[in-house]
Amino acid sequence: MTTKVAVIGSGNIGTDLMIKVLRLSETLEIVAMAGIDPASDGLARARRLKVATTHEGIDGLVRMPEFAEVEIVFDAASAGAHKRHEEVLRPLGRVLVDLAPAAIGPHVVPPVNGDEHLGAPNVNMVTCGGQATIPMVAAVSSVTPVHYGEIVASISSRSAGPGTRANIDEFTETTSAAIEKVGGAAKGKAIIVLYPAEPPLIMRDTVHCLVSDCDTAKVDRAVGEMERKVQAYVPGCRLKQDPQFDEVADDDPLRALLPGDDRTGKAWKVSVFLEVEGAAHYLPAYAGNLDIMTSAALRTAERVAAHRSPEVAAK
Repeated sequence: MTTKVAVIGSGNIGTDLMIKVLRLSETLEIVAMAGIDPASDGLARARRLKVATTHEGIDGLVRMPEFAEVEIVFDAASAGAHKRHEEVLRPLGRVLVDLAPAAIGPHVVPPVNGDEHLGAPNVNMVTCGGQATIPMVAAVSSVTPVHYGEIVASISSRSAGPGTRANIDEFTETTSAAIEKVGGAAKGKAIIVLYPAEPPLIMRDTVHCLVSDCDTAKVDRAVGEMERKVQAYVPGCRLKQDPQFDEVADDDPLRALLPGDDRTGKAWKVSVFLEVEGAAHYLPAYAGNLDIMTSAALRTAERVAAHRSPEVAAK
């Protein structure tokens, strides 16, 4: 028995997600894709793959006969559009997996809190930068309190479509909040950088965590263990080198972010450097920023489906 799902959004993210469900999932069955551009490659590809389509967005989706059996809807549209999708679908009892940074539902990062919100009607996949970096903030936080966490997500401008560019403010706000709520940092900050370089660069992420004196060997092990957990569903996510530990100097402005009792003691800036290469199911391999979002959404939906149906869980 499989759980039937639909995708809203026929752009790069929605199309890649559709292909991932078709190729990789043993428990999910995609039966419909909704878009708003009748000429989009996503809708054309869906039709070739025998997935029912509509170019009338959410309104067209709920009128489709296939929608009657849909339990989970992936929303790969914009943050603004997601608010209306939520208003339409929540009363109909469908679970929404939100790939835009609308943050209406709780933030979910699979290896960190993937099992905490399985009964929620709407779950938010944070952002591409959040999916790549928050696991590392959480790994450090599992060993020692993180007083400040800062992430920089660097992606190719080619892999930043209209939706990504329109949601830059939401990216920084949503990611910063999730660094705190999911990653465990007392204060979080997120930055995104779009690189126009040719040939395009794959996604690279930098994580900085400010901590008081701690067991650096334990932090190193925790980061390595988290890398393996993420690679279980995103094989192309990898550490570029071992975590770096820089002792914070007595006159460093970072000390102002330490708790009062710790400002005169030993402190470290822990830096983690990552790269994310995509699986190239539909998107190019350099678009790891999009691939990690669709992979995380797929993993989350499979867990939600297993929670809702014992038969799916058994499979």
